[in-house]
Amino acid sequence: MALRPVQVNIKAVDGLAVGRFWGEALGWSVVSPGVTTYVAPVGELVWPHPDAVCIDVVPVPEPKTATKNRTHLDLATNSAAHQAELVARLRGLGAVPVDVGQGDDVPWTVLADPGGNEFCVLEPRDVYRDTGPIAAVVVDCVDPRAMGRFWGAAIDWVLLEVTDDHAVLRSAKGGGPFLEFLRTADVKTVPDRVHLDLLPYPGEDKAAEVERLRALGATDLDLGQGDVPWTCLTDPEGHEFCVLALS
Repeated sequence: MALRPVQVNIKAVDGLAVGRFWGEALGWSVVSPGVTTYVAPVGELVWPHPDAVCIDVVPVPEPKTATKNRTHLDLATNSAAHQAELVARLRGLGAVPVDVGQGDDVPWTVLADPGGNEFCVLEPRDVYRDTGPIAAVVVDCVDPRAMGRFWGAAIDWVLLEVTDDHAVLRSAKGGGPFLEFLRTADVKTVPDRVHLDLLPYPGEDKAAEVERLRALGATDLDLGQGDVPWTCLTDPEGHEFCVLALS
């Protein structure tokens, strides 16, 4: 029994505009077949993508609050010149600099997309050389060890490192982004606007997977979603995620 992360779900008032931003930012294709806007690597558009963790932007009526998202994307670069060019290009697409308490002497740049969702453009790091444009999905947490235990059991990714300050997971296949949990003193206070969507493999029983997650410490979440084919849950620290259905 296993689940795989297939997309990062981002909420925005103007979902199409934010989806187009991320398509341009990553150099990926954008399609809006219905309510949501799906952003995936260029090529034959398939879902789920066999290798990448894609982006699905969902329109919502509520604008983002001033509270920093607890989940964000880190973007990879391969040189100082690439980092500077990417920051300039993203600002031209509508990203704005934001202060999340990072200070003036960090080597990365913190921006927000047109929906206000924070993300970072990293300085070149060798560990991210083969990730593609998204280096990592980063989640703030109080207890990285607990998050490593839960997520290491919840999904089929490998727990590569865990300390009091961080936990790091990645697909056993290699390539694609890391999933990183970073220790912060702050606790979750507002609903997440960015979260992971998980999917069972073909032949797996979604209901059984959801029960397994509950046994690991996940909690059911009612967002008023009604009768939908996906299941909304929270992890032991309250981070929201969804288990999708294959059809």
